[in-house]
Amino acid sequence: MNKVILITGGSSGIGKSIGNFLHNKGYTVYGTSRNPTENSSVFPLLFLDVRNTSSIKNTVDTIIEKSGRIDIVINNAGVGITGPIEETPTEEIKGNFETNFFGPIEVIKAVLPQMRKQKSGLIINITSIAGYMGLPYRGIYSASKGALELITESLRMEVKQFGIQITNIAPGDFATNIASGRYHSPLIENSPYKKSYQKTLEIIDKHVDSGRDPNIMAQTVFEIIQNPNPKIHYKVGFFIQKFSIILKRILPDKVYEKMLMNHYKL
Repeated sequence: MNKVILITGGSSGIGKSIGNFLHNKGYTVYGTSRNPTENSSVFPLLFLDVRNTSSIKNTVDTIIEKSGRIDIVINNAGVGITGPIEETPTEEIKGNFETNFFGPIEVIKAVLPQMRKQKSGLIINITSIAGYMGLPYRGIYSASKGALELITESLRMEVKQFGIQITNIAPGDFATNIASGRYHSPLIENSPYKKSYQKTLEIIDKHVDSGRDPNIMAQTVFEIIQNPNPKIHYKVGFFIQKFSIILKRILPDKVYEKMLMNHYKL
């Protein structure tokens, strides 16, 4: 059967790479974007804003009308945010959670009735290795992605009875344009955080620039789709990034904190 796939945030970066890869494997792929006319992908883009429940419902209804089903949903749409928590505007914090956490939940709510009807379905939430730890000046991003990791664990147990699978993929640094769309709290000249925040920003951007090929994520998604019993959590990144999660489990809290502070030169 030619499975039907919905990918949010499919116009660039990891989402676009996944969509192109799966399209070339013969799947019916629908990507989504807030600007679907700017499409350089081999698969169609539909309008969807994960902050707008009406647009989610309209897009899900359109796909079901065109293809008769939705077999796989890849919750990829997300945005970055950096800054000292004290200086990050509350509306930006809420906005990040609207996109990275509440948005995927609304997409899941919209597709579950159809998947229950089919008695099958797979939902893949793209989270982040940053969601496994509180990172300096990335606390909001870490929290939003960590929350999505945990909600997946709950949802898996609730929907397994309907033949529906849910899993997470937590990527590390990948060479994408995520930095250009990230909200940066401004560097305030007389801020007590200015020096350390600026240093951390430089390190973060350097990691993204030297990140891995997004097609590695696409290959991982393909392997998960072929697995009839996917794991709860997948991590995709450089060895040291994945190993950092293990270290957090085994090291004393203050030792791990010191390790992170040394890494970010704080």
